[in-house]
Amino acid sequence: LFLHGSEERGDDPRILTRQGLPKLLASGEEVPFVVLSPQCPAGEWWWPRVHLLAALLDSVQVEYSVDPQRVYLTGLSMGAFGAWAMAYQYPERFAAVVPIAGGYTDGTANLPEDLCRMASVPIWAFHGEQDRNVLVNESQRVVDALRACGSNVRFTLYPDAAHIESWERAYADPELFDWLLQHTLCQ
Repeated sequence: LFLHGSEERGDDPRILTRQGLPKLLASGEEVPFVVLSPQCPAGEWWWPRVHLLAALLDSVQVEYSVDPQRVYLTGLSMGAFGAWAMAYQYPERFAAVVPIAGGYTDGTANLPEDLCRMASVPIWAFHGEQDRNVLVNESQRVVDALRACGSNVRFTLYPDAAHIESWERAYADPELFDWLLQHTLCQ
């Protein structure tokens, strides 16, 4: 499940190919996954809509041959905020989560008191240290809180990367896809 950033909101699915995994696929790149990329309506945000994303994922899993032990979640920028929120709401659902250039929000600046509920989820977060759109402390505070819970969360900080470069580098790194495929949900 790929969640796009704020610039791809709307009702024209063609704009989804501007960034991230849809951009890779549109350029002819191959990834070892079926990619589901919903589009957030204009003016809306992912984090209050995670229940709708869960319902969409349920529907797709019923309709198509999706291995329920290998469902992965990733998002960039606004989509990373959505990925953090969805991982928090449904920690048992995802084999691994990859938020890039985002943080956690529920409309406040606070992290949930029970954030540790997702401490066992394999997470690899990415961020560019030169990001001025979403400051690196947004990712860092979630990573730090999860590590305080005993989480083995990975965090890659690109010292010379700004906002867009963080996901361009992350999705261009073949180690990311290998890492995802190493993870399955436990029975």
